[in-house]
Amino acid sequence: MRYAIPTSNGLLTEHFGHCEQFAFIDIDETTKKIIAKKMVAPPPHQPGVLPAWLAQEGTNVVIAGGMGPRAVDLLEHNKIEVILGATAEDPEQLVMAHIQGTLNIGNNVCGHTEGHGHSCNH
Repeated sequence: MRYAIPTSNGLLTEHFGHCEQFAFIDIDETTKKIIAKKMVAPPPHQPGVLPAWLAQEGTNVVIAGGMGPRAVDLLEHNKIEVILGATAEDPEQLVMAHIQGTLNIGNNVCGHTEGHGHSCNH
């Protein structure tokens, strides 16, 4: 199982579409242990690019602080589970907390709606 976490300065960043790198963390589903981790710079941000790229990278789950509804829809269309409301922590700790059922999540930090004068493009 592969997790993808948008990061800046090595920690989860709230800016999904404008992160420095994605941490790809592979988990052995039997042992519940991390078996691989790599940091990869994403392609230039354009609407719809990241969900397709994450799918090509074999992502099963995205843990993010927040993202707009279109990005969530595109990820879910690509069979990628989306977990929103995570805080700026180490990607490995976030993944392990999710596996153990202890991940604390809050609200989608990108909870803006288009009707409120702001369209979230994270």
